[in-house]
Amino acid sequence: MNLSNLQPANGSVHNQNKRVGRGEGSGKGGTSTKGHKGAKSRSGYSKKIGFEGGQMPLQRRVPKFGFKNINRVEYAVINLEALQGLVDSGKVTDTVDFSQLVDLGLATKNSLVKVLGRGELKAKLKVSAHKFSASAQAAIEAAGGEVVTL
Repeated sequence: MNLSNLQPANGSVHNQNKRVGRGEGSGKGGTSTKGHKGAKSRSGYSKKIGFEGGQMPLQRRVPKFGFKNINRVEYAVINLEALQGLVDSGKVTDTVDFSQLVDLGLATKNSLVKVLGRGELKAKLKVSAHKFSASAQAAIEAAGGEVVTL
């Protein structure tokens, strides 16, 4: 090995790009491989998301329908069977409040909680939530528990 036959190790050199815009002698001068005119030849051009070459984009072709109520209030839903499951597993004893529900991963700290009446509740619980369905409230009170609306 001497200075005349030094070369980088195989696979260590990755750059085989065209050096465009470096004069006519390079064969890649002039338009710098961008062709003549048109948006793609201009500096600063970037294709918009969903652009289909001037054809009416899919998002504008499809019919729109429906209604999105901006005043809708979303609740994290907890059923009576979930509360009974917490009692059975020993995670809850006599009270269920919002902070416990957040700690147990049944709600997030910014969500509103609604208790629904699916399943049955045998334990006597004091349940705190933002809303209760009529059946859930009746079932909790029938089991000897208490309902607290936040």
